Amino acid sequence: MLTQTLIGTILMLVTVIIHSIGTSVALRWIIAMHRNRPHRTSIVQRSLIVAAVVIIMFVATLFESSIWAWTYTFVDAISEFEKALYFSTVTYTTLGYGDIVLRDEWRLLSAIQAANGAIIFGWTTALIIIAIKDVSQRLAELHQLD
Repeated sequence: MLTQTLIGTILMLVTVIIHSIGTSVALRWIIAMHRNRPHRTSIVQRSLIVAAVVIIMFVATLFESSIWAWTYTFVDAISEFEKALYFSTVTYTTLGYGDIVLRDEWRLLSAIQAANGAIIFGWTTALIIIAIKDVSQRLAELHQLD
């Protein structure tokens, strides 16, 4: 149990670092877009900003799930990486189909991953809302200029 808690805590720290990097990239991109073209960006371009934030964070989440999957195969909780990645992604999203399960001695690790995923998805949702709010405010400003 202590080993699983330690591994889970380390993996949570790694995923938070990865997500922080993804968040920084997304926010810097939003800022750069507005700095380069403060009032000339079309509605399509502003929509693409939101889409880019979603894609950046999705890629970060896939990478995070892959690290969990690699850990599952490394500790031999699941024998094949493809199954581990499927299990990891389903667990990280807290969907939890249950068609693939970890070996009994590693079950706690999946619960830690589900908690990690819930936190990460809340964080991602907050970031997407920030992007949408930013785009909405910019569009409102454009309409006031007309």
